[in-house]
Amino acid sequence: MDKVRIGIIGLGNMGTNHGKSLMRGDVPGGELTAVCDTNPDRLKWARENFGDKVQVFESSDAMYEAKAIDAAFIATPHYDHPPQAIKAFSHGCNVLVEKPAGVYTKQVREMNEAALKSGKVFAIMYNQRTNPLYQKLRDLIKSGELGELRRTNWIITNWYRSQSYYDSGGWRATWAGEGGGVLLNQDPHQLDLWQWTCGMPTRVRAFMAFGKYHNIEVEDDVTAYVEYENGATGVFVTSTADSPGTNRFEVTGDRGKIVIEDNKLTFWRLRVPERQFNAEYKGGFGEPECWKCEVPVNGENTQHAGIMRNWVDAILKGKELLAPGVEGINGLQISNAMHLSAWTDSWIDIPVNEELFYDKLMERIKTSRFKKEVIAGKILDVSGTH
Repeated sequence: MDKVRIGIIGLGNMGTNHGKSLMRGDVPGGELTAVCDTNPDRLKWARENFGDKVQVFESSDAMYEAKAIDAAFIATPHYDHPPQAIKAFSHGCNVLVEKPAGVYTKQVREMNEAALKSGKVFAIMYNQRTNPLYQKLRDLIKSGELGELRRTNWIITNWYRSQSYYDSGGWRATWAGEGGGVLLNQDPHQLDLWQWTCGMPTRVRAFMAFGKYHNIEVEDDVTAYVEYENGATGVFVTSTADSPGTNRFEVTGDRGKIVIEDNKLTFWRLRVPERQFNAEYKGGFGEPECWKCEVPVNGENTQHAGIMRNWVDAILKGKELLAPGVEGINGLQISNAMHLSAWTDSWIDIPVNEELFYDKLMERIKTSRFKKEVIAGKILDVSGTH
């Protein structure tokens, strides 16, 4: 096989953009051969814009029956990511799934099991992993350059959204439609990068407001505190109501601190580790010598096209995945734990209690203004089948 025939499932904003990217030739070795959507208007658009080279289907079942693809790119609503991925694996397809991996970890775990059983190449659209800034941060932490992790702080509030944004679709910012608010819609990339660079926390205590600044039923303001296995701590602050917002990620270790802000990485590096200085210094007031280093960050931030290229190269050439699909559960573990902490007003251990989270989520779905009748069979069967 010298080309991967790709089918896109879901032609919303993201699916449409990915289709255009493939048609432009942004992904060598990847060829868009089919699309499917349940919306007739999107199918009409696809026929008019993609032409005869791309087959158009009303369902993924029809697309698989036609044997039109080797790989499925899933860009449907959040709840449908795992079931669509599982179906694709059952038809022998490789899979790339949009973020988030899903809404609740129990569902995503089933997807991961199907992926491993299939032996197919499974990736997730964590396109921020292509950013050289976060790759460099990960390297400095994993290599030991920063020393033992002490503290992580991420203020990510530059997600401002107006009420008109939320009013643009009845499914938006509802438990039944999206399964969450800022944590599930805007923050999956940051939650993934947080654990990808610093590792998984072991427990979380979160405080969040639901519809504090907007007429919505899900969270639009979050402050969470986490603890790591080695005793390090972390804080994650996010909102869709701050203007101007902030995006500042600070990681402190035994050998200094690193800050990523305004597309720059700055390393305040201690000449000797703090613990060594503390044990040896006899001068009373004083602290370790510190060097402010503007760390050079090289490489191109290839974003969505980069993840697609990497996925296709993994299929054709066996290249290592930058964003393996099975890792999508990690960031979701953190957001599920944050939600459960806020709902129960208590500490939550990670891995999260999947059954308890699911039960609490179902309680909110049943009273969601995006009603069951609208979503049944399309996003989630809230009657208990999951």
